[in-house]
Amino acid sequence: MGHTGLVLTGGGARAAYQVGALRAVSEIVRPGQLPFDILVGISAGAINAVALSTGAENFQDAAQRLTATWAALTPDRIFRTGALRLASIGSRWIRDLSAGGLVGKSGINYLLDSAPLRDLIAKEIPLGRMRRHLRAGRLRGVAVSATNYHTGAGVTFFEGAADIEPWTRSTRIGIRERITLDHVMASAAIPVFFPPVAIDGTFFGDGCVRMAYPMSPAVHLGADRIVAVSVRHLRSPNETAEREVQEKAAEMPLSEIAGVLLNAVFLDSVDSDLERLERLNRTLSLVPREKLEKLDVRPIPALVLRPTQDLGKLAADEYVRFPRMLRYLLKGIGAAGHAGEDLLSYLAFEPTYVRRVMELGYDDAMARRDEIADFFGDPPRKQLARA
Repeated sequence: MGHTGLVLTGGGARAAYQVGALRAVSEIVRPGQLPFDILVGISAGAINAVALSTGAENFQDAAQRLTATWAALTPDRIFRTGALRLASIGSRWIRDLSAGGLVGKSGINYLLDSAPLRDLIAKEIPLGRMRRHLRAGRLRGVAVSATNYHTGAGVTFFEGAADIEPWTRSTRIGIRERITLDHVMASAAIPVFFPPVAIDGTFFGDGCVRMAYPMSPAVHLGADRIVAVSVRHLRSPNETAEREVQEKAAEMPLSEIAGVLLNAVFLDSVDSDLERLERLNRTLSLVPREKLEKLDVRPIPALVLRPTQDLGKLAADEYVRFPRMLRYLLKGIGAAGHAGEDLLSYLAFEPTYVRRVMELGYDDAMARRDEIADFFGDPPRKQLARA
């Protein structure tokens, strides 16, 4: 069947949806090692992708471990939630913005201290196991993408087979480099919320900012087919039209603007890239096979799993569960309950929300059980049990 790529993009706490969907896939396909030998992660998806890579010998066990890790999440395991720390960061922002540099700049460029997330990844994801699987041939390649804040380029750091060549495009490049904790943290550094990460003297942030074609790293690594898990609910044209008529307001809080901006960064790229890939596939289907071989191009089938519900709306009632000081700061920009629900969904690392989103991912994937089994060329597991 060639090489299969898994593409996981970002979305903060919304990435719990990927975990539920992957657990369902692990129960649908044939038991054994990962059915993906190319793993590509961006933002929070980079954490999930690298975590899976460390358990490549057994997909089912790897999916269960990832599920258990997410199920145990609380905000204080992702960012510092103490009132003193949050107040300190807030006061530094106020000083920089109000004093105009007259009393010296604090150098603050983030709202939340993500040191606990760094500790969690270091504890839960043994990167040495990923490299053993690469050397053993269970994996062809692993890649994480981040945004270079100095050049504005999307940079994909990859490890993998010797025949994989680095690449350069107008706004994105691929670099063979040993993937470390810094690369994973940089990929998941949500702009403004989490601090940029320095790698070799250059600051990097969330990979979704500049990765307009999230499936492209998988293609560069040699994928012959791709599975992607989106965290965007795809509305029907009628739903979109109804929202345009119904959504009216007397004022526009900053939280709503921030939510729209984050959605633009995190949610749209997979679907636009899928449209591009499907258009190319249709074009290539019209070209005779012998000419395709001479051109060294090929159609690449893709399967995209996505939410059947709006993950932002599921976060509307999570505000009351946020740490008190964080609620205070978020309320200052208008984020409280249904106001700013999209913004809240990126930070809602609350057990209730994470569990609901994982369950939705599992149920949505199970509803497409036959389609998933067919894509992998496997009969459904129930049929295997009877054989």
